[in-house]
Amino acid sequence: MNEDTGRILIVDDEDEIRWLLKHLMKQQGYEVLEASDGTVAIDMMCRETPDVILLDVRMPGLTGIEVMRRLSELGMDVPVILITGFATIKEAVEVMRAGAYDYVAKPFDQLQILQVVQRALGERKRKHKLQDMPAHAHTENSLMEIMGHSEKIRNLVADVNRVAKSDFSVILLGETGSGKEMVATAIHQASGRFSGPFVPVDCGAIPETLIESELFGHEKGAFTDAHSQKLGKFEAANGGTLFLDEIANMPLCSQVRLLRVLQQKMVTRLGSSKLIPVDVRLIAASNKDLQACNAQGEFRRDLYYRLNEFTIHIPPLRERREDIFYLAKRFLEITNIELGKNVKTFSDEALEILYEHAWPGNVRSLKSVIRRAVLLADEKIITEKHLEISRTPAPAPAPTYTSKGDEPPWKNQSLKDIIKKSNISMEREVIIQVLK
Repeated sequence: MNEDTGRILIVDDEDEIRWLLKHLMKQQGYEVLEASDGTVAIDMMCRETPDVILLDVRMPGLTGIEVMRRLSELGMDVPVILITGFATIKEAVEVMRAGAYDYVAKPFDQLQILQVVQRALGERKRKHKLQDMPAHAHTENSLMEIMGHSEKIRNLVADVNRVAKSDFSVILLGETGSGKEMVATAIHQASGRFSGPFVPVDCGAIPETLIESELFGHEKGAFTDAHSQKLGKFEAANGGTLFLDEIANMPLCSQVRLLRVLQQKMVTRLGSSKLIPVDVRLIAASNKDLQACNAQGEFRRDLYYRLNEFTIHIPPLRERREDIFYLAKRFLEITNIELGKNVKTFSDEALEILYEHAWPGNVRSLKSVIRRAVLLADEKIITEKHLEISRTPAPAPAPTYTSKGDEPPWKNQSLKDIIKKSNISMEREVIIQVLK
């Protein structure tokens, strides 16, 4: 594979789609191959060895899924991006079940498809080196590669890139397990402080009596167990970024001192009166609404305003379900390397369970489930029994009106009110179906 570009095979029976994709890829400097059906594509793949394949799902003759199965039988390991117009979970499961690297729905956004191709090329480059690397050396360079490629994650990445170059304080709001520390790390690495330290602190894991010592340091003899001088996290993060996770758990008295340090850019160790200058960029995270905590007297208003120069909301996994298959596949591959196994894929039932699950623990929970499933799987496929999670129960049916002695729901209502309520009910059903 050429290190600077790549060879892209476009397989689609529609001339207009092939023309558009060909010109789009050539503008980026890629070498382009074309095929109008699956049979020609397979022959071309064997002769030309493309680096990435853009493959339409629905074509006359061999479908995109059948082409992928033939590739698997031939032992060809090339990332395939399926182009599809599917609208059901079943079809989405079938696409990912076939082993696609990713999929793009029609009509596709040109920037989106270029980003997916770039990621696929990068993944192919890394795979050539992956087997020779120890598991701990396998690093991810892109936040989208770590978290997914849904619209919500693309917006998140845009926010990260927007704020990273500044020196703004940032608040990250997100549920437990949603990836707040990953986002904080990405902000640090994309900032001008990337060569400085990144120091994470879990405010919820430090006892209230020790949190000021941890943050600001102490001198020998400052309190009973202070047997030696200790530098605080602010000094440790000097020139870099300090990440305060679950900051809502910080005691109010410590919040006062934190505010003073942020305003003065000076820290004083416990047991000392010496002011020590610190140059630190602060990123704070919380799984609670800090404004609500403020209203309840649990978080200082002035500290909130000082921290809230820029806020990023990290969406929970249940609000970006299109990332579930991508993340599950990624965790499968990483765990295979860690355990020295060769589990290939998921059963249809397993994929449906993963997609439908509510994931209250978010990505962290998904990762744990996949790691355990790979460990338990004796064959090359993860089934429902390996996941150890149950299907989400179907909602109870809405009560219906019967005319046997019941009062009609529209009794004593005007026609206008009846129509309004009927429209609201219909809109709700449409929204539910679209979300499903």
